[in-house]
Amino acid sequence: MKPFLRYLTSEQATNRLVIIGIVLGILFGMFLPEWALAQKALGKAFVAFLKMLVVPLVFASIYVAISGLGGLEQLRRIGLKTIGLYVLTTALAVLLAVVAMNLFPIGEAVSAEGLSYDRARDVAPFSLSAMLLSFIPTNVFNALATGSMMQVIVFAILFGIASLYLEEKHHSVMLDVFTGISEAMLKLARWVILFTPLGVFSLISYVVADQGVQTIIDLWKYILLVLGVLLLHGLVTLPAVMSLFARINPWKYLNKIKEVPLMAFSTASSAATLPVSMRVAVEKGGVQKETASFVLPLGATVSMDGTAAYLTIAVLYIANLAGVDMSMGDQLLLGFTVVALSVGVAALPSASLVMMVVILNQANLPIEYMALIVVVDRILDMARTSLNVTSDMVVAKTVDTINRKAQRDPAG
Repeated sequence: MKPFLRYLTSEQATNRLVIIGIVLGILFGMFLPEWALAQKALGKAFVAFLKMLVVPLVFASIYVAISGLGGLEQLRRIGLKTIGLYVLTTALAVLLAVVAMNLFPIGEAVSAEGLSYDRARDVAPFSLSAMLLSFIPTNVFNALATGSMMQVIVFAILFGIASLYLEEKHHSVMLDVFTGISEAMLKLARWVILFTPLGVFSLISYVVADQGVQTIIDLWKYILLVLGVLLLHGLVTLPAVMSLFARINPWKYLNKIKEVPLMAFSTASSAATLPVSMRVAVEKGGVQKETASFVLPLGATVSMDGTAAYLTIAVLYIANLAGVDMSMGDQLLLGFTVVALSVGVAALPSASLVMMVVILNQANLPIEYMALIVVVDRILDMARTSLNVTSDMVVAKTVDTINRKAQRDPAG
């Protein structure tokens, strides 16, 4: 009995049970929808436990990463590589989406009569200055309490840099404290992860029951194109970037960290997946803890490859539905806008709908057509979040590999 229990709690068994949980969840949601809707709280509790760990883990991990680097020069090197790769992968995702929509121009013009998207009224007009100011925590305790990730990251970075200038005795004490907090959060994450198969089953079955199979059938071309672009970016573009910059076999690495995109798919939240991403990147992916602690929390907030690709396709699809002909120049401008604004998409489920309203307003396209595609947003949200975290994991490994090679060969 004990060997069997040990196997059930092993990572190998957890990964297999997650796949089983997804399959059973789909079947349960299809054939017993009322029961699937009734057990919604189970999946929500699982995600809540994961999110419980995020703020202390992010703050402590970023502080430890920066404090442990030893100087601003090391921070500059890792920071520039990280931001550069995140912008590159997001831009490539958007470019792929634009190309796909031109090769397969789905969406025939239909009337907007009777269509409305009420949530658009609650979205404030976009302001670059307002977005940038929102990154600055005027009250750090409020930012920590509300989980405002960008504000937490900004303060953690500044706090970590400031600690580099403290006396050694104070610096070492603070480093020990936050290292302990980070380790404790990762230990809690391991315990929560044991319940992943059950949580995945609950989340998937609820989504299938709530969305219904018919909505998927009605929008199959749109769904297929989005999923095709996401898969192509995840299985071709990102491995190509890793192979080019890191000079390593991307497939071996992606196979080692496959549980991360699976977790992201079920939770539809980059933030909720972060504790799993950080543990897997270090323990299975071989990424240095200092690198993972800086790159992954930043990526969970600012790197949105899947979201950027999805927004590009959705906006071009709405343009086709509205009968608006967008030139290649308009499409490239749209792509640039999506890349620039993707940093403003919060790492929370369906936050991209808010960004879509902003982009549609910028492009002077009717928001009412969102009512036609919002019905499948949750399903596509799961897929694009999976790509978001896959991109984060690829960038973390790439940055880590480049830095290790630079340390071994400083002259090169």
